[in-house]
Amino acid sequence: MKYIGIDLGTTAVKLLLMNEKGEILNIVSKEYPLYFLHTNWAEQNPDDWWNAVVCGVKELVSDVDVSTVAGIGCGGQMHGLVVLDKNDRVIRPAILWNDGRTQKEVEYLNNVIGAKRLSDLTANIAFAGFTAPKLLWMKNNEPELFDSIDKIMLPKDYINYRLTGVHSTDYSDASGMLLLNVKNKRYSKEMLDICGVREKQMPRLFESYDIISTLKSEIADQLGLKRTVRIVAGAGDNAAAAIGTGTIGDGKCNISLGTSGTVFVSSNSFCVDKNNALHSFCHADGNYHLMGCMLSAASCNKWWQNNIVGTDDHDSEQAEISDDMLGKNEVYFLPYLMGERSPINDTNARGVFVGMTLGTSRADMLQAVLEGVAFAIRDSFEVVRSLGINIGQSTVCGGGAKSELWKKILSNVLGIRLDTVMTEQGPGLGGAILAAVGCGEFDSVEDACGKLIDISVGEEPDDALVKQYDKKYSKFVKLYPSLKCVFGDLATE
Repeated sequence: MKYIGIDLGTTAVKLLLMNEKGEILNIVSKEYPLYFLHTNWAEQNPDDWWNAVVCGVKELVSDVDVSTVAGIGCGGQMHGLVVLDKNDRVIRPAILWNDGRTQKEVEYLNNVIGAKRLSDLTANIAFAGFTAPKLLWMKNNEPELFDSIDKIMLPKDYINYRLTGVHSTDYSDASGMLLLNVKNKRYSKEMLDICGVREKQMPRLFESYDIISTLKSEIADQLGLKRTVRIVAGAGDNAAAAIGTGTIGDGKCNISLGTSGTVFVSSNSFCVDKNNALHSFCHADGNYHLMGCMLSAASCNKWWQNNIVGTDDHDSEQAEISDDMLGKNEVYFLPYLMGERSPINDTNARGVFVGMTLGTSRADMLQAVLEGVAFAIRDSFEVVRSLGINIGQSTVCGGGAKSELWKKILSNVLGIRLDTVMTEQGPGLGGAILAAVGCGEFDSVEDACGKLIDISVGEEPDDALVKQYDKKYSKFVKLYPSLKCVFGDLATE
């Protein structure tokens, strides 16, 4: 049988068709617009997502026997607020994960309601990108629209809603709303009350591999698929991508060097760090995970090379950095070009170069960018280690992982081996695997990953270089605390 995986990203939807052996038979991508109407705002029209999915699915299955398509699983951008009225019409554009308008609401939640109370209720504290602050923002700034809300959902759940008519979400995606009691896998009534919403407005909760329904008959006809196609609840993009990299089981780790960067650590049991520096979420395999998320990772490299240096030839630029330069750079870079989430949670933080002299070269600056991202990822790693979780190996994925230089830097900054996945298809592959599990192709997510995911052993750290980077990191960690007040002052100008 065949399974469709949907990766509902921030700039495009990527769809893939997978067979029961894990072979990718076809891939289709459809872009849609992103709107920045005001400073720090980021919005999209949910109907643009839907139209892209419809066109994409039709193209994806145009040359296959549709009777062999058994299921669909969707992984999608997290935290975005999608709201419908009683007639199922979208009330306003979706407010996305990278939208920063909710600073006042975040401060209210963390300082008035209190970070400890939030952690007790949801295992997390408020971040600007989370869904609950967006609801409060609507309540404070768009009260008439807020009062007309009948259904609240997340981006990928809107797609599932259009496919099935079922108002659903999964535990991994719901974990990022700041409305879920993560430990006990149920909505927090107190958090719903704080945000002024009722549980009947919230989507029904499912495990990621649970079947929520089959295709609505008119949608099946529109897509050219059978009405018996089953739709699973799917997962948030990071949890879906973790399934696609085989990151399940106790203490397994995946690092993503995409536009944003993540440290994803799976766990068989619930845990949370004392400062809530990491997100404590449910995983798509039915268990839990910790995640550190930095807002600018590979985008820092793109910004430096494309916007500042003015080149698309990233390989040639990195070729100027030889192995004997590693661990010796005197230039440091704080990679906070869009503020930062984990572990500092500071929307005012900004990118900074420190340590430049008249002898500083362009290669030194680029190396500082690559190292700065690696050091920021280590910030989250250190929190994981403080919980007694020992990680000796991780997979690494994303656009930045295509750079052998960057992987070498990251391996030695973290002091661990970095492996790569032979077939990297991100959340789309995870969605397809979840669909296959839901349709009974495999006994469990663990069973599916064990049979479908191939790992290539990669970069091993060098003991001497690890020690050099330990010294560099000890200096890096002093920079943000020294500049925090400056960042705050700049934000008030």
